[in-house]
Amino acid sequence: MSLRFIGIDPDTKTADSPTVWVDQENHELVFQGWKPGAELEAECAAFEVPGHAVGIPDDEAVIRIPARMVHMIREACDAAEPADDR
Repeated sequence: MSLRFIGIDPDTKTADSPTVWVDQENHELVFQGWKPGAELEAECAAFEVPGHAVGIPDDEAVIRIPARMVHMIREACDAAEPADDR
C-alpha cells in the first residue's frame, strides 16, 4: 500500500490524532478518527438508505472526524482522484 499522509487534526494533543491519508495505489481515502458512542453508532446502524441493508457490515466502521479537518479531506479527495478523471 502506498499511503500519502495528508494531515492530522490541528488540535491534536498527545493522544487524540484523527488523521487523513490517501491510498495512492487504490485511489481511496483512509481515515483515523474517534470511535462513536453507542448512541451515535446505533443511530447510524438504524439509518435506512434505499437499496441497502440496515446496519453496519462487519467489515465497515463508523468514525468521527472533526469539521476543522474539512480542508484536509478536500485535499485528500483531490489527491485520490486519478488525473485522467479530473
